[in-house]
Amino acid sequence: MYNRGRLYGICLVASLGGILFGFDLVIISGTIPFFRQYFQLSEAGVGWAVGCVNLGAALGALVAGRLSDRFGRKKLLLCCAVLFALTGPGTGWAGQFGWFIVCRLLSGTAVGIASLVCPVYIAEISPTAFRGRMVSFYQLAIVSGLLLAYLADYLLLDTGSDNWRWMFSSQAVPALLFFSGLFFVAESPRWLVGKGRLVQALKVLESIGGPLYGEEQLTRIQDSFKTSSGSDRKRDWKVIFRKEHRKVALLGICVAVFSQADGQNSLFSYAPEIFRQAGMGRDSAIFQSVALGVVNFLFTFIAIGSIDRYGRRKLLLVGSLLLSLDAALLALTFALSLPSYWIMVEVLAFIAIYAATLGPVTWVALSELFPNKVRGDLMSVATLSLWIANFITTASFPVMRAQWGLPLTFGLHALICLAYFFFVRSKVPETKGRSLEEIETLVAIPSH
Repeated sequence: MYNRGRLYGICLVASLGGILFGFDLVIISGTIPFFRQYFQLSEAGVGWAVGCVNLGAALGALVAGRLSDRFGRKKLLLCCAVLFALTGPGTGWAGQFGWFIVCRLLSGTAVGIASLVCPVYIAEISPTAFRGRMVSFYQLAIVSGLLLAYLADYLLLDTGSDNWRWMFSSQAVPALLFFSGLFFVAESPRWLVGKGRLVQALKVLESIGGPLYGEEQLTRIQDSFKTSSGSDRKRDWKVIFRKEHRKVALLGICVAVFSQADGQNSLFSYAPEIFRQAGMGRDSAIFQSVALGVVNFLFTFIAIGSIDRYGRRKLLLVGSLLLSLDAALLALTFALSLPSYWIMVEVLAFIAIYAATLGPVTWVALSELFPNKVRGDLMSVATLSLWIANFITTASFPVMRAQWGLPLTFGLHALICLAYFFFVRSKVPETKGRSLEEIETLVAIPSH
């Protein structure tokens, strides 16, 4: 019934945005000692150089929803690809630290745009039966980007004094592939309907599922725009505070924040320091990162294979509970000064659980929950919340580690994960097997 070849092709191109997302975030890990020496940076300067990408991502998330609703998902992704292609080499060949930071912020803006628009685009173009799997591929693309960045750092390590410049510049390769591939994919049919371009929307839908599917979906999408947020099309940021949107907006924000506050950012960003504090030898930081990256990559396939079978809610419940138990074990292991191999096993288990559950499911849930007419605005708010939570948790971990110690720090993560378990159980609906329009009805506040 469905044109799977076309569907997978569209998903593959859109997922290149996820590869660039992951690539951009971690390519800096292998360059730190080199640009630190070149710019003569203090520890605070290094922290700003590494962390400012999150602020750029927050800005990108803030504007991406409105811009994608106005100009289209595809056009904004094209702009995003151009930003990735320019800012990688721009960062690498910066002669002054100020220009380095500007390029990092702009690169982060591209990350923020991709983190919002890519999963929304994939969700809006995918049939209900494949949507969870398709959006999960986006998370797989992110972890693939992580691995590619670590590999690029490793392969370019011995290319001379400008090695760090080439590491950053390597980002241009996947960015140009992303830019080229976007010319071969269609615009989101739901965006086209919102703009009144029904003939084009029907053609896109028919190319995916045939004439019958196209007509049926077009009618459903049109109906959702007629009933969503009234009949007027005037748009402003106050839309997120309207009574009919307040519930789903808060739901999306909580899903986004909990996904970053559970501890995985701390492990990815500070794994070498954690391992050294546990008494392990000073292994290569890149090698340790690759080990985490490989586990993250492999276990993402579990989510891809299970999300449309078992559902989003069940994976969130299982994942949050197991992460809580694992974080509690980490806290206990550090408190009792148990052998370092326990730390390695528990850290890898934490990453594996996250990759098989919360990591991919978060993007699926966020891309599904919001109504068609205001999806861009509400997705902006949720993704902005995600990046702010990312920045806070990453920046606060070394402070908590120094002030509280690792046992209390991981104990806090265990409590956060447990709180998320109860939140999901009481507030998050199951969206498996439902169209986006059915989900819109499911999460809406009933009128009286």
